[in-house]
Amino acid sequence: MSQLSEKELSALNDLLSEEELLIKKFQMLSSHTEDKTIKSKFDEIANKHQQHFNSLYSQLN
Repeated sequence: MSQLSEKELSALNDLLSEEELLIKKFQMLSSHTEDKTIKSKFDEIANKHQQHFNSLYSQLN
């Protein structure tokens, strides 16, 4: 893989931070609801953002 520029690394870092925040947000929302349907949807969204995070993180390797 080619070397990433400082600008690309900075953008990647920003995206990773945003995804991490969204993961935590939807996990927190899931833990604060008692409705099983809504809880399931929040968990699904958190998992999707975790996949995005993992995909972005893999660009650093």
